[in-house]
Amino acid sequence: MEKVRIGLIGYGGMGSNHCGVLSKGGVPGGELTAVCDIDPARLDAAKKNLGDGVKLFSDADTMIASGCVDAVMVATPHYDHPPLTIKALNAGLHALCEKPAGVYTKQVREMNEIAAKSDKVFAVMFNQRCRPAHIKLKELIDSGELGELRRCCWIITDWFRTQYYYDSGGWRATWKGEGGGVLLNQCPHNLDLWQWFCGVPKRIRAFCDFGKFHDIEVEDSVTAYAEYENGATGVFITTTGEAPGTNRLEIVGDRGKAILEGNKLTFYRTTVGVDEWLNTCQQGFKKPEVWNCDIPVGGKDEGHTGVMKAFVKAILEGEPLVAKGEEGIRSLEISNAMLLSAWTDDWVDLPVCEDLYYEKLQEKIKNSTFEKKSSSGKTMSVDGTF
Repeated sequence: MEKVRIGLIGYGGMGSNHCGVLSKGGVPGGELTAVCDIDPARLDAAKKNLGDGVKLFSDADTMIASGCVDAVMVATPHYDHPPLTIKALNAGLHALCEKPAGVYTKQVREMNEIAAKSDKVFAVMFNQRCRPAHIKLKELIDSGELGELRRCCWIITDWFRTQYYYDSGGWRATWKGEGGGVLLNQCPHNLDLWQWFCGVPKRIRAFCDFGKFHDIEVEDSVTAYAEYENGATGVFITTTGEAPGTNRLEIVGDRGKAILEGNKLTFYRTTVGVDEWLNTCQQGFKKPEVWNCDIPVGGKDEGHTGVMKAFVKAILEGEPLVAKGEEGIRSLEISNAMLLSAWTDDWVDLPVCEDLYYEKLQEKIKNSTFEKKSSSGKTMSVDGTF
């Protein structure tokens, strides 16, 4: 195989952006050959933007069985991610799934089990793993320089969204259509990075506000507290209703702390381990010596394109992925635990009880009285979101 023929399902905001990159040759070895969407207006837009060389389908099953694609990219609303990915893998196609991997871990676990039985490449669109600063921080932690995790805190409140954003799609910000709010739409990126850096917590206590800033029924403000197996603690704060907002991540280890803010990574390194110092120092108030190190952050952030390039290279050359598809369940595990904690007003152990979460989600859907405003019917531009 010299080229990977790619079919995209879901020509919405992100889907159309991915198609634009592929159609302009932005992914070497990748060729956009098909687009599928159930909305005729979006198919008309695809034909206008992509030309006659790309086949159009109104049914995913037909596209998957057409023989004109080797791989599928799924960029639909969240609930459809696992079933469409499963169909692609079962048909012998490679699959790249947009974030989140799904809405609840029960369906994502099924997807992972299917992928484990397949010999095809399965990836998830965690594009923020491509950012140079995130790569540097991951390297710093994995090298052991920071020492054992003691505490972490991420304030990520710059995911600002207007009411117009939520009104732009009938599926957005509803339990039935999206399955959640900021935790399911914006924060899968941050939750993935959080577990990538620090691991998955052993339990979580979260406080969620539902429709605090917007006319929506799902969460748009979250404050969560996490505990890890080694006794470390973490705090995660996010919202889509705060401006100008903050994006500050602080990770503290036995050998100092790393702070990432505004694409600047600083490592405050203690010359002696804190545990050793506090147990051996013969003075009551003296702190260990600290070196302030500005970690150089260079290189290009290829974002979504970087994930797609790695996906194609994995198919053609066996190169590693940015994020294996099976890893998508980890961030979802955390978001499910946060919502379940808020719903039950209690601590939630991880792994989360999948049946209980599914039961509570179905209750939210069944008992919903929220009336969604009519959407504009237009594909909203995603410019400026990444």
